[in-house]
Amino acid sequence: MRCLVTGGAGFIGANLVHFLVKEQHQVRVLDNFCTGKFENIEQVIKKIDLVVGDLCNERDVCRAVEDMDIIFHQAALPSVPRSVTDPFSTNRVNVEGTLNVFLAARDSGVKRVVYASSSSVYGSNRQLPKDESMSTRPMSPYAASKLAKEVYGRIFHDLYGLETVGLRYFNVFGPYQNPGSQYAAVIPRFITALLEGNPPIVHGDGEQSRDFTFVDDVVKANMLAAVAPGTAGEVFNIACGSRVTLNELLLLLKKITEQNVEAEYTDARPGDVKHSLADINKARSVLKYQPEFSLENGLRRTVDWFR
Repeated sequence: MRCLVTGGAGFIGANLVHFLVKEQHQVRVLDNFCTGKFENIEQVIKKIDLVVGDLCNERDVCRAVEDMDIIFHQAALPSVPRSVTDPFSTNRVNVEGTLNVFLAARDSGVKRVVYASSSSVYGSNRQLPKDESMSTRPMSPYAASKLAKEVYGRIFHDLYGLETVGLRYFNVFGPYQNPGSQYAAVIPRFITALLEGNPPIVHGDGEQSRDFTFVDDVVKANMLAAVAPGTAGEVFNIACGSRVTLNELLLLLKKITEQNVEAEYTDARPGDVKHSLADINKARSVLKYQPEFSLENGLRRTVDWFR
């Protein structure tokens, strides 16, 4: 299978690239290294075709898409807080960049585009668990950009016949996740703080809850979505199907790292959702997706990688 991974040097993209190479697929990566890192794919660089280019540059995207069977569209400008600070850039990369990918895929005869969406599209809808039939109420420009991606995905399927499948990721974590950015996700921030003996920073009271998903399960979901029949134009929750509070997460990480550093609590962040939990029955039924990693098992693997 000839596969393009946009954002292939980023966190989820790099994990997907390593898996595809291991399974002996023909892999091409499109990345401008704005948030991705070359070292994430350095081990497999001789086994892939790297296109250093920008998602927002139509020529770069067309060059990357040429002769591909499947596109795994992972590239995005991540982070809710970043989008609150700079909504324009978030929209440009996540919406206009996705439109470039869909157009190039349509015009190049690509079989299917599997694209990354987000649980953030549910936003202020308080119903738990979240299922795909619920109304969406984005609370940030990032969430809005992900919902716009889904709308374009459905339109390109209905209007042009392009097979698009959207995956709503719930709080993915694992190896290759960047802890250093000011917009870093909570698990890599907690892990690095504990390993360095520094107080982990908790935004809010720590009682907000999340459905954390180990990245290997997300990679598996992408592979299933690439080939599952009857899925074009659809979106699926990809998660573990259980939730913990950030305070509970911190206790578990203290046990795994054998560090007992007290957390520092600060103001809640604007645009953050209070509680998140996925109903994954649709993915189970249609994609045959079944998460294999418990939170603790995934955290132990992640801590080992960060060490």
